[in-house]
Amino acid sequence: MPSPSHAAPSPGRRSALTPVLLSLAMLVAVISSLGAPLIPTIAEVDGVSVADAQWSLTVTMLVGAVATPAMGRLGDGPHRRRVILVGLAVVLVGSVLAALPLSFAWLIAGRALQGAGIGLTPLAMATVRDALPAEKARPAIATLSLTSAVGVGLGYPVTGLFATYLGLHSGFWFAAVAAAAVLVACALVLPPSPARPSHRLDTPGALLLGLGLGGLLFALSQAERWGWTSPRLLIVGLVAVLLLVWWVLHELRTAHPLVDVRLVKERTVLATDLTAVLSGVGLYVMMSVVTRYVQTPPSAGYGFGATVVVTGLTLVPFSLASLVSGRVVRVLVRRVPLASLLPLGCVVSLVGTIVFVFARNSLWEMFVLMGVIGLGVGFTVSVMPALIVSAVPAHETGSATSFNQVVKYIGYSTGSALSAVVVTSAAGSSTVPPDRDYGTAGVLDCAVWILTALVAWLLVRSPRTAGRTVPAARGGQAREAAVVAAEPVQAAETDTAEPATPADQLLPGAARRTARQDVSGRPGAGR
Repeated sequence: MPSPSHAAPSPGRRSALTPVLLSLAMLVAVISSLGAPLIPTIAEVDGVSVADAQWSLTVTMLVGAVATPAMGRLGDGPHRRRVILVGLAVVLVGSVLAALPLSFAWLIAGRALQGAGIGLTPLAMATVRDALPAEKARPAIATLSLTSAVGVGLGYPVTGLFATYLGLHSGFWFAAVAAAAVLVACALVLPPSPARPSHRLDTPGALLLGLGLGGLLFALSQAERWGWTSPRLLIVGLVAVLLLVWWVLHELRTAHPLVDVRLVKERTVLATDLTAVLSGVGLYVMMSVVTRYVQTPPSAGYGFGATVVVTGLTLVPFSLASLVSGRVVRVLVRRVPLASLLPLGCVVSLVGTIVFVFARNSLWEMFVLMGVIGLGVGFTVSVMPALIVSAVPAHETGSATSFNQVVKYIGYSTGSALSAVVVTSAAGSSTVPPDRDYGTAGVLDCAVWILTALVAWLLVRSPRTAGRTVPAARGGQAREAAVVAAEPVQAAETDTAEPATPADQLLPGAARRTARQDVSGRPGAGR
């Protein structure tokens, strides 16, 4: 039920709220990864190297990693409506900047502003949870949680159509028009913010996190140009690492941290967060590599010369398989331990990457491997919230899932930057790389997925934590309960808890009650 301190929206606004917030989440999903199929086109139109053009994707993910916890903190309480509207306005401004035929620097600035939109989806989920009755909020939140996968599959070919027939910048104009429409709709239907106390934003923490991550990614992108042992690279990398160490120490000392890093000391949470960042790297290395490979003209000795539209279509199987994986997880979780599904998803993604290494001679193989990777990523994303919630007290759910969201986008941005480094390592960033560079990228990505699977298996399946995650004495009911524990919780510290998979919402109320008792040791904890 909506919070007593939350002004309930009128019946008309309530009926329109879910469709409007779904439009917001879909907009964010499309914009967040808008740059991937357009990277070769951006390099050609703006006269920059492909490695530099890769920043049109990397910078969006980097800003998203910082914006998500910052906007969650700002929107935690009486300022949520304002934060959502201002965030949409920033996305609109960024879309216009990216759409205008200005310099490449303005395009990057626009894409950075668009990254602020990544922090809006958790706020949309919190709004639904507060404004709608529980029986309507749960399926709405479940649908919102799917938009990131659906948005990739729909956004890439749609923006590709615009870019192919109306020019590069038309895709960003499409994003600007959509952002304006969603902004107006949200201004009309968003309910008042809940009357809860708010905490001061950890501005120093946000700056330290942004500068540290930005410095590391910049050093990574310049490694081939400067040399891996150059003094400039080592200095930039060292300063970035020191900034991140400073950020961790600051977060441990501040009363209301941007991200509660203390929760990482729990072994299951540590394993899940490491899996999130490593799988993010693996996913975006392959996604960036595939979209560039299929667009390479056959005159280079490989590639298919695919249009931006066809390139976008190669990612549709990824979205569809991610959706299917939710159903598969619902079936498997009743038969196998929940902790086993995390490394299983990594192994499935590894199989898709192996296909790229050994079989990339036909376009249909690209469709197949992206579908397999989508299935594996769907597995890991589906069980991560459940593992975290089953390992932390109920009042820490929001902070724990928020940190998992941050490290996931750190992985995305790192994978995006790393793909450009590997693929241009032999030929130089301004020329078409040889086919062997793509093979090297695939082998590197296989190593990432193997490492991710080992981390997930060794840490989550350890004797110390396996029992907490899936208590043996409870049998199948405990496995259900562990998954349902990922249902959005009204956490004490933040409103942006990541939701469970849609399948989790269909489990019976008895299992849901058991989950709450298992997590905290007492019935109804956190409620």
